[in-house]
Amino acid sequence: MAKKKNSTPAEHSTQAFGTVRKTMSIALGEKTRLKSTENLNQLLADTMSLRDLYKKHHWQVSGSTFYQLHLLFDKHYDEQNDLVDGIAERVQMLGGVTIATAHDVVELTKIPRPPKDREDPETQIARLLEAHEIILAEAREFARQASEDGDDGTNDFLVGSIIRPNEMQAWFVGEHIAKSE
Repeated sequence: MAKKKNSTPAEHSTQAFGTVRKTMSIALGEKTRLKSTENLNQLLADTMSLRDLYKKHHWQVSGSTFYQLHLLFDKHYDEQNDLVDGIAERVQMLGGVTIATAHDVVELTKIPRPPKDREDPETQIARLLEAHEIILAEAREFARQASEDGDDGTNDFLVGSIIRPNEMQAWFVGEHIAKSE
């Protein structure tokens, strides 16, 4: 089967990916907005991957904790889906173009691809915690970068809307395998 090409010819494009609009009335320079949109698109790809991991594990969880994890994974999927929308909207506010499809995610994500197989709950949880750690590390790095660049809106968004919810989810998921010290 031949690989499909981009279905929208470049001549129909209104803005190229990897660019920001030249004029935006948000008191941030083009270079700053471009760096923030690049970082946010990376975070978007990884958040979409994590969201989909939650749905995969929601569908495939089994064992004695099935019911609790089934509900928790679905709840976290919904929350990650809201984060996806928030990240994409922030990119748009900065005048950028968001990634939008599974193909985009596959090209950009830093989150390792899981097997198609059903895994035991502890492996599922470990995989989710690894994904959260990747997102939290890059969100912290991107928040520092935004702050240094004077992009207070992106910094605030990353800290309040990405870091805190991901810390909360990692805590909730991690408590399912926590050992008493």
